Amino acid sequence: MRKWTSYLFPVVMIFILVSFGPKQVNVSVPEALRVTEPTEVLFPNHKIVLKKPIATPPFLGTSYNGFKEALAFKESQGNYFTTNAFGYLGKYQFGIGTLELLGVYNATLFLNDPILQEKVFQTNLSRNKWILRRDIKRFVGKEINGQEITESGILAAAHLAGAGNVKKYLRSYGKNNVNDSFGSSVAYYMKRFSGYDISNVIPIRNPKI
Repeated sequence: MRKWTSYLFPVVMIFILVSFGPKQVNVSVPEALRVTEPTEVLFPNHKIVLKKPIATPPFLGTSYNGFKEALAFKESQGNYFTTNAFGYLGKYQFGIGTLELLGVYNATLFLNDPILQEKVFQTNLSRNKWILRRDIKRFVGKEINGQEITESGILAAAHLAGAGNVKKYLRSYGKNNVNDSFGSSVAYYMKRFSGYDISNVIPIRNPKI
């Protein structure tokens, strides 16, 4: 008797559970809401696709740090360890001749030393500010080709083309406008890097690292 009961009990439990299980419910869909043919899928009319990430320089305002980082971004996108097709080195793209003029004779050491690169940049600014001190005093605040001349614009242009070419540009009132190998001109740098506060840069005659 007990053996028969042990077989019957699981069958009864299964029957009970099935009787309480989900039941199929027939729902009547109104004719107006029935889909009888394929429908068009609409996408946004104004879809923006970025083909590559947009790189932007760090925003540091018009401070000295803002000036040097904006200039570095233009020169190398801020990369300390890059060398361009013409052999210019580092974050600020210095040539071998300028490095030797400032007392740096090992290009490999320079390229692998960010602290040295920052020192060279500061030293070169001081040198250019000394060379251009009279032109800064004479031309800052004036307009050449519709662009107001600023100290930061003058020193950025000197970084691009050398202090001598900046003197020629200013003293010819914009007629002598030198381009670099990539097509950037003294006038362009004057405009792009105008208005930064670089009053902390001290003019020094023939500075060395």
